[in-house]
Amino acid sequence: MFFSLFACKQQTSDMTKLQDRIKVLETQVANSYKPGFGESMSSVQVHHAKLWFAGINKNWKLAEFEVHELKEVLETIKKYQKERDESQLIDMMNPTLDSVSYAIKNKEEKSFKRSYALLTTTCNDCHLQTKFEYNIVKIPDMQQFSNQDFSMKP
Repeated sequence: MFFSLFACKQQTSDMTKLQDRIKVLETQVANSYKPGFGESMSSVQVHHAKLWFAGINKNWKLAEFEVHELKEVLETIKKYQKERDESQLIDMMNPTLDSVSYAIKNKEEKSFKRSYALLTTTCNDCHLQTKFEYNIVKIPDMQQFSNQDFSMKP
């Protein structure tokens, strides 16, 4: 009988310790870093611009990398900002990104420019649908990254 009471008390103590540990871990998760929506959109803007300069310089490897980075940022938004209405429309970018990827894979400059313009239009369509119509995206007309060479070196 004594052994049974001791074992039961031990199980209760272990269960309490586990529950306390779960609470601590839940608090740590709740307070851990989570990228903000605007922060992710700023990253999209950077990769959007770099993609353009890589493509018009026919640096297809860099352009492919930038498309991958764009897709990665969009996945981050879906993962960490799923409660926002804007996140529900992120997938509308996929067909245009696929079109850009196709042009890059085939090294087709005209197709790249056309699909990039469509990507830019899709960004603006998303902004319009989510009431961010004042945030207008355009094809870059000036290279803002003076510390990066977008040309393809042999």
